[in-house]
Amino acid sequence: MLNSYIAFDVETTGLSPAEHEIIEIGALKVREGKVQERFITFIKPRLPIQENITRITGISNDMVAGARSREQVIPEFLEFCEEDILIGHNLIFDYSFIHNSARSLGYVFDRVGIDTLSIARSVHRELPSKSLGALCEHYRIQNQAAHRAYHDALATAKLYQTMSHYFEEKHPGLFAAKPLVCTSGECPPATPKQLSLLKRLTKQKGIMQDLNMETLTKNEASRLIDSILNPCS
Repeated sequence: MLNSYIAFDVETTGLSPAEHEIIEIGALKVREGKVQERFITFIKPRLPIQENITRITGISNDMVAGARSREQVIPEFLEFCEEDILIGHNLIFDYSFIHNSARSLGYVFDRVGIDTLSIARSVHRELPSKSLGALCEHYRIQNQAAHRAYHDALATAKLYQTMSHYFEEKHPGLFAAKPLVCTSGECPPATPKQLSLLKRLTKQKGIMQDLNMETLTKNEASRLIDSILNPCS
């Protein structure tokens, strides 16, 4: 069992790292088997959080209104991670969001990690669901606030330790850290035409004056333009 690692989780506005945004990062730094440091922060998205995402995550637009931007938060999180092995449940999902955000800001974030979902799929084939919630219920691991980033990260760390205790000696390969490969491509930057339209619209409407046009992606710009032109849709 690893004694030192980073367990983390992100909450997002959707499922695509190329199109959607991180709205919360929660992580714990484990040293010699004990939690040494925590990372818990909201990120203010460029676009409003939709109601269905609020229902899933419990994170509302009011909660992120005073949060910092990804340009401020992502570098801090990368520093927090140091060169540690990463642990997550369905790790590639969370990693892909961080990886794409880091790359869009000019940082390199290539790591190795251990996915508790992959482990569970091998050692718990009998369970109908391998979700974090189902596995926590199976092992009686308490998660005080499911679908909030830090609490999910903490539950994942406990799940890793528990499954390692029961299965690592018999299946050491399942618990070996592997290179993380982000397969989803980065969304291209917003086009000059989109940026020109956005500048005109934001000036006309008097909104989003702090929008960072330099890091806006093509899909984000499209969704933002649509939200301005069709505010009630």
